[in-house]
Amino acid sequence: MTLPSTPAHAETPSDSTAVPHTSPSDASATTIQHPTLTHFDWLDTSIEQAAARTDLQAARHVSALPEVATAGAATAFAMGHDGSRVLSQVILGYAPVIDRSAGVIATRLTVVPLRIGVTPDAHELLQAIGEIWPEAGGPVVLNVSSELLLAELLRAQPNRNVMVEIPWFMAIEPANTFALRELAARGNLLLLKGRPARELPREVLPCFKWSLIDYADDRRLHAPAADAAPRGLRGIPHIQSGVRTMAQLQHSFERGALAVIGWPLQEPPAAAGQARPDAQVVLELIEHLDQGRRSRALDDTLMRDPLLAFELLRHVQASAPGRLQVEMGSFRQAISLLGEQPLRRWLGGMLARTGDDMRQRPVNFAALRRGLLMRELASSTSAADARGEFFMCGVFSLLDRMLGRPVGEALSTLVVPEHVRAALVDGTGPYHALLELVRTIESESAPEIRAAADAAYVEPLEINRALLKTLFFAASLDRARSTARY
Repeated sequence: MTLPSTPAHAETPSDSTAVPHTSPSDASATTIQHPTLTHFDWLDTSIEQAAARTDLQAARHVSALPEVATAGAATAFAMGHDGSRVLSQVILGYAPVIDRSAGVIATRLTVVPLRIGVTPDAHELLQAIGEIWPEAGGPVVLNVSSELLLAELLRAQPNRNVMVEIPWFMAIEPANTFALRELAARGNLLLLKGRPARELPREVLPCFKWSLIDYADDRRLHAPAADAAPRGLRGIPHIQSGVRTMAQLQHSFERGALAVIGWPLQEPPAAAGQARPDAQVVLELIEHLDQGRRSRALDDTLMRDPLLAFELLRHVQASAPGRLQVEMGSFRQAISLLGEQPLRRWLGGMLARTGDDMRQRPVNFAALRRGLLMRELASSTSAADARGEFFMCGVFSLLDRMLGRPVGEALSTLVVPEHVRAALVDGTGPYHALLELVRTIESESAPEIRAAADAAYVEPLEINRALLKTLFFAASLDRARSTARY
């Protein structure tokens, strides 16, 4: 979805990573009638549009207030100082920020208010994010769909690891100039979102580190380089959003993008046999064994490479058919059953089959986070073995892309828990609804996330807590990878 051409539609989730067929009115309208309800209720379209207009008028009023009065105006919409409360008032989605080597350099967090007319407190939201994702937790890009919430956030002084997307129609407003310049001076990186319809003020333009241009809306992809820069953006490097395939990723980089935002997963699977396990993961596992580290370190490393984990499970089942008569619900169980010395020999043999395919990295990134998020969502209600099954369900949900063949065919060579097989192969069973929810969160589309959460009987607070914990833990695993030395 592209940015609106006028501020009148500023309350729509204005980023390209939303599902293309989602309408602007649906994307911004979410409501519940009572905070204790599990199901989501939402108003009809006409009421939602009227509420959005009212919220937008309030946003413009707040933007025009003096600096001293703005803080007081913001608290009028606050729901107290409880992090749990603020996380129950928003819908969160996420997407990776990918560099030229297909490495994930940051995570983009999309924030959509759950209920029209009730704007979460920006200070509480930043505090809730910061408690789980502190400055040491790596960079995070905030994509806030509500103009009112974003206007408050500009004055809330987020941590310096927080980058903020600023729609062009807010960047050109004189009332926001002071806040933008102050944020830039503090060290927060600002991204100018969308193709401006008018020139940006000269004093605001230096505040922006990069521009953020949707793939479907980028004239660079069809125009000569000399004519490619949008008005007011000449000299500002750009990041491409809305990338869905590896071909789009490559095209964006060929046309000068510094990075892309999106999930390059929507394309036919690679040819069978092309994908290879990650060499660095194999080497790190061998190092753990050599240094006598505990099974938790092995498990945490193995989960970064779903293809290697799949091959390990197949090897364990093939090597101990008489001893292994149960379905394995976790990778740690497989490691324990195989034993240290057989595992070391197997990893040594796998080195000849490894590689460093950049096309595999976004798939591994998504698969790991799906598994972690499913496990986190199930953690409060499920036994330990069931949580392992939830993780396996999420992490193997992209096997077709990894192996180049249908997931049912891939799993025919492996004994997996029946609930996992039902969800992945048949789209049925008790794990299926949660798997669909985890997939939908990647869309960053509020209406679709609401519908999937309703089907899974999971409340927004549970989802958002689990998502933030998942992203932080996954980022810590990624940092361990980047700092590994052999």
